[in-house]
Amino acid sequence: MKVDLHTHTRHSRDALLRPADLIERARSAGLDRVAVTDHNHMDGAREAYALDPDLIIPGEEIDCLDGPDLIGLFLHEPIPAGLPAVEVAARIRAQGGIVYAPHPFAYLREPAQRAARVLVLADVVEVINGRAFLPVWNRRARRAAQAAGLPMAAGSDGHFPHEIGGVWTEMPPFRTAEEFRAALPQARPCATRMSSPFVHVVSISVELSRRARRLVTRQPGLQVLPAD
Repeated sequence: MKVDLHTHTRHSRDALLRPADLIERARSAGLDRVAVTDHNHMDGAREAYALDPDLIIPGEEIDCLDGPDLIGLFLHEPIPAGLPAVEVAARIRAQGGIVYAPHPFAYLREPAQRAARVLVLADVVEVINGRAFLPVWNRRARRAAQAAGLPMAAGSDGHFPHEIGGVWTEMPPFRTAEEFRAALPQARPCATRMSSPFVHVVSISVELSRRARRLVTRQPGLQVLPAD
């Protein structure tokens, strides 16, 4: 199976992909499963799963109190941001989910310290992140996963349609979280196309635009056109 374990929809603060468009793009790219992992909530995952439950793995990317991000796969309920990573991992497992460590070294501040906090918690490590514009970030993730004896995977981290399909994980077929876990030792991260560093500029622009819109709409007497 070809599986993208890290994607975002417009329900993330810095993305524009509609869940329906993500599904269409994933199907056309030949992906068999896609994890929807929006930042700090599951609205996009739930919407996408309702449209195509055979394709979508419900998940969430959670901002942890101590710096790193963690992704929960096969979640039923969202996990709030701002908790310590160890508690986030415990809450993921309490739902029967999988603890996925995304881009463990792709941080501008304290990358080694942040990676160390999640590698001891992870069930699987993302060693190819499609948006990791410094190749050393992915190389360090691979070396760390190998040293820890952890399964390795890949995700596009796609926020826009053109990013979907360039990065994926090949692994045996699965349906449930238990079957996914059993297949992890045979997972193989793959990539044919990485995202341009400029996608981060676009994502930042999207986020800033939304923040500005919220500020304007709070001002009495002002009208703002809908985003969509």
